[in-house]
Amino acid sequence: MENTPLKFPHEIRDVEESTNAELLDHFHGERTGFVQVGSEGYFFPHKYKDEAERYYNFEARPDDVWIATVPRSGTTWTQELIWLVANGLDFEHAQERPLTERFPFFEFPLFVHPKIKEELQEENRDSAEALEFIEKIARPGYEALSEIPRSQRRFIKTHFPFSLMPPSVLEKKCKVIYVVRDPKDVAVSYYHLNRLFRTQGYVGDFERYWHYFQNGLNPWLPYYSHVKEAREHAHLSNVLFLRYEDMLADLPGAINSIASFLECPPKPEDMDRLLDHLSIRSFRENKSVNMHEMASVGVLNKGEAGFVRSGAKTAYQPQQEFVENPKLLKSANEWVEQNIKSFKTI
Repeated sequence: MENTPLKFPHEIRDVEESTNAELLDHFHGERTGFVQVGSEGYFFPHKYKDEAERYYNFEARPDDVWIATVPRSGTTWTQELIWLVANGLDFEHAQERPLTERFPFFEFPLFVHPKIKEELQEENRDSAEALEFIEKIARPGYEALSEIPRSQRRFIKTHFPFSLMPPSVLEKKCKVIYVVRDPKDVAVSYYHLNRLFRTQGYVGDFERYWHYFQNGLNPWLPYYSHVKEAREHAHLSNVLFLRYEDMLADLPGAINSIASFLECPPKPEDMDRLLDHLSIRSFRENKSVNMHEMASVGVLNKGEAGFVRSGAKTAYQPQQEFVENPKLLKSANEWVEQNIKSFKTI
């Protein structure tokens, strides 16, 4: 007998009409509108209103490994690290299969608007392989992931905050690795991603984008609500909370932390090869992780910064987008300081 589906516990409301109209003018990937969810107002495209309960009722398995982040927090880099450590450093298999297949993005289909899908299908109408791939990326994660055989361990990427994850993830004590990154760096990288992906289709400048980011008006935000939820779960034995800046400063230490958490320690003699594989230089050239398959069907806009960027941190030098706008940098720093006061553990 199947379990009775859980009722989705959070209110979903449409974004205020004039704000919604402004956002649609600047984010061309969404064609219907946007919603905000729960008391924190987590931001999503309109499709989430119809899909929320099905994502919430996804059935996790005890051996699932999840990575959860605010977008552009070192997610892809950490995914590759996790997958390799958990799969005996199988570099050959990692090169043969894209990371998007080895470590699927649970809710990405929410961002494939039907009209965007139609445009991609029309542009790729002469390629059966491309059309099959477009169908694949538009298929809800709760369906595709459920079809993976139980004999195969699942690795799942999400940007959902803990409150919107399927409750079964924590109930089954799945391993969850959460990575946090400096919000100013997140914003710069997320700005470029919003310009790169047609599913987002941002056409404005960085100053406007920062305004949206600061006010939680981009998917999976507000930033500090998301991170605060993760901090509140960091004490659990099945949750590993990492800082991207710490990982950059001590990658061998991060590898050992993740390997210990997953109970899959690599051989010391393999460490150099893993470190080289995870270097930004190698990562940029690695077609398995740099969204090559998305680019091939036209999901990525040409002329924008690539999916794998510099991996920079702002401990000593702000990124160029802030350097060029000192007033914005001052405002951003004040916003960060104000939010950090509300929870001193970050």
